[in-house]
Amino acid sequence: MFTGIVTDIGKVREIRPGGDTTFVIGTKLDLGDLSLGASIACSGVCLTVIEWGKDWFTVQASAETLSRSVLGQWRVGSPINLERALRAGDELGGHIVSGHVDAVAEIVERRPDGDSERFAFRIPETFATAIAPKGSVTINGVSLTVNEVQENRFGVNIIPHTLGRTTFGDAKVGDAVNIEIDMLARYVARLMGKTIG
Repeated sequence: MFTGIVTDIGKVREIRPGGDTTFVIGTKLDLGDLSLGASIACSGVCLTVIEWGKDWFTVQASAETLSRSVLGQWRVGSPINLERALRAGDELGGHIVSGHVDAVAEIVERRPDGDSERFAFRIPETFATAIAPKGSVTINGVSLTVNEVQENRFGVNIIPHTLGRTTFGDAKVGDAVNIEIDMLARYVARLMGKTIG
């Protein structure tokens, strides 16, 4: 489990295609106490560490993961939002995030809004009912609060602190992003007999 509070922007150092795709990711995270099989959220996708060194770690992604997230668009040098798994006793600064991407959305607007930036996203219609004003959503691994929803489009404000410490600082209209629906919304929909996705 994660909280959606990004602690480093890593970079893809190497991509090795195969039965599963292997990514070597450079990072400034403290990996001193990392263990084999640890989970790290990589732009919102929970991936398992299979090797690591002082400033890098290696993960693998299946064809299913590549097809349901933006990982298939990663190239050497791609920046990635990183968060290590939540530990018992850690501060829960964002919201409960599983690292299981539900959909890929598109940035359709970015504009200044005070000191912040207002972003708007277009999400596949089958997921739109799970996005609610003032609810939580995870975008590229970042816990954010939804401002407004109009059909399959929703908006968020991103403050300067978050812009400077995540990949949103360089994000632009047309970029694809990973979306994880709030876990509570998923269970409420299930209880009401509705299907998301």
